Amino acid sequence: MQEYRKDSAGNEAGNSVPAGSIDPIVPIDFSPPDPRKKRAGLQLRWPHFLIAGFLVVAGLSGWFVLSARSVYVQVTPMTASVEIQSGFALQLGERHLMLPGEYTLLLSNEGYHDEQLVLTVGEEQAQNHPFVLRELPGIVSFEASSLTGALSGAVVTLNGEEIGRTPLRDIELEPGEYELTVVADRYLPHTEVINVPGRSAVSQFSAALQQAWGEVSFTTEPAGAEVLVDGQLVGTTPYNAEILQGEHEVTLKLTGHKAWQDRLEIAAGEVIALPSVALERADGLVFIRSQPSGANVTINGQFSGQTPLEVALPPGRTHEVTLFRSGFDAASRSIQTRPDEEQDITVSLTPITSVVRVVAEPAEAELYVDGEFKGRANQTLELLAASQVIEVRLDGYVPYTGSFTSRPGLEQELRVTLKSLEEARVEAIRPVITTVAGQSLTLLYPGQFTMGASRREPGRRANEDLREVRLERAFYLSPHEVSNAQYRRFKADHSSGVLEGRTLDLDNQPVVQVGWQDAALYCNWLSEQEGLPVFYNVEGGQVVGFNPDATGYRLPSEAEWEWAARTDGNGNVLRYPWGDQLPPPAAAGNFADVSVSSFMGQYIPGYDDTFMGTAPVGQFAVNSRGMYDMAGNVSEWVHDFYGTLISLGTSVEVDPLGPESGAYHTIKGSSWAHSSITELRLSFRDFADTARNDLGFRIARYLEE
Repeated sequence: MQEYRKDSAGNEAGNSVPAGSIDPIVPIDFSPPDPRKKRAGLQLRWPHFLIAGFLVVAGLSGWFVLSARSVYVQVTPMTASVEIQSGFALQLGERHLMLPGEYTLLLSNEGYHDEQLVLTVGEEQAQNHPFVLRELPGIVSFEASSLTGALSGAVVTLNGEEIGRTPLRDIELEPGEYELTVVADRYLPHTEVINVPGRSAVSQFSAALQQAWGEVSFTTEPAGAEVLVDGQLVGTTPYNAEILQGEHEVTLKLTGHKAWQDRLEIAAGEVIALPSVALERADGLVFIRSQPSGANVTINGQFSGQTPLEVALPPGRTHEVTLFRSGFDAASRSIQTRPDEEQDITVSLTPITSVVRVVAEPAEAELYVDGEFKGRANQTLELLAASQVIEVRLDGYVPYTGSFTSRPGLEQELRVTLKSLEEARVEAIRPVITTVAGQSLTLLYPGQFTMGASRREPGRRANEDLREVRLERAFYLSPHEVSNAQYRRFKADHSSGVLEGRTLDLDNQPVVQVGWQDAALYCNWLSEQEGLPVFYNVEGGQVVGFNPDATGYRLPSEAEWEWAARTDGNGNVLRYPWGDQLPPPAAAGNFADVSVSSFMGQYIPGYDDTFMGTAPVGQFAVNSRGMYDMAGNVSEWVHDFYGTLISLGTSVEVDPLGPESGAYHTIKGSSWAHSSITELRLSFRDFADTARNDLGFRIARYLEE
């Protein structure tokens, strides 16, 4: 087949072109498509997949960017690393793109505790989530030292909690500020505020403790005298003593010489050189007793006191001693004394008697004369021609007590009819009464006894003169010291405080940190609650006097307290609650024991009553009068002003209430802080005008007539 092309004029032409014409049309080969062959399909290659994947990723990324929230995990310290352990997040600089939901994070930094936590991403577009890592504990060591070198065994406390004894090594402590206290026996406590760095930093603290004693030198003429500090032998002169700070009683004793005594106020670190003491030669010492006691004594015609009596007499001469007592014949003795000699003289007085007939109802009632059992009350007996206390007793009846003076040459008769307890109940005389605050008080029928202590008794103080006292008025006395709970019924906000981190303020512990005025006002408050006449006269909130006839609540008198503590109903007068010897037996009372050795200079070695500070009231054994804690636990305010009362007359003191005025009030009984031979004795007398953490009180009242 031929293909024709047109010329410029549009005419078709064949393969040949006439001469002189334009370019000829040239034929080419052409083959039509074979209808038997099909057209090939679309072929996919790897670029197609790459493009498709890119489009998917781009789409997802765009969706993520548009849906994610901008989250800033702000960690202190700034150097901490943040690891997202669950969930997807895209970090852009300091921020992360995160979809709303929960993520598990691990925060870590050297010197800090790792912290794994759950982060909740909310719907807010931009979010800040702050976190603070806890520092690792610091590594701390503690030491104590004195002027002489390192101190082992000093007690270390942080913020009031004991952590051990020095030296303490490599203790892990949380970083922060602490109050450090270091305490060692015989040293002043050391307290400071320390800062403990964290992140395992190593710190060391050293406390330089100052001595709590002063140095005192003693010399005597002649030398060789015993040096006693608070009744404890520490050495012989010449002697340099280390004495703990505070007030101490010092005694210098040498055989054949008069003892020298003084009270010294010692300051920590003080050096005292006392002037040499010239000891005087001792007189002869004579202890005069009589049967019965209470006889007036004259020596060489001069009145000297009443038996039992201790007197010092010049040696080398004869002395005429005469004893007088109402109802007895006078008796005389001649004695001689020598230096260094001690004598005991006992004189039995011959009674002057008269016949008295006693008639009592009921017939089986028993008779006591001056506390001595005489048998059945219905009898005729010889009584001294003097005033005597007659008691008629029978179980189930109110005892009769009265003074009776027999007269020689006269026929006398005493008739007594006892009232039954039922009759007594009707008349409101009860053996036990209970206050509105919950205290019980026991009715006591006292008698005559000897207060004070002999000058030869170890530990005796100069204010313990022997005194014959007769208590004629029956009275109620609380077996227990007033507790915190009972006192807070009167003053709700009162606190007894703490001791070395331990509370003294539990309900059943005795109330302390109360002055004498507080105790007296508490007694008046009890009386007012029960409609009783108040015992103490008050003006402007202060006690200005008292009414001895009032039957309202009061503090016991010193004589009442000592009678209840020292007499046992069998004619014995006790030195200590447990007997006549030291140390106290186990569980004898709450005294200064080994538990206070870390902060008190004086305690009873080897004694442990299990209480540091006050014990619950009534924790230890009851005495023969039914009273608890007459020794130990807390010392007690009594009613009397403090003073020394010595009766130089022939009569005994009857129901004494102490001096009419004074700057201080008397304190009786030892406490948890006491341990010396002086303080543990039941005759021990003290005084004060302020409150203490070892001083409380108990209550009393007279029996209504």
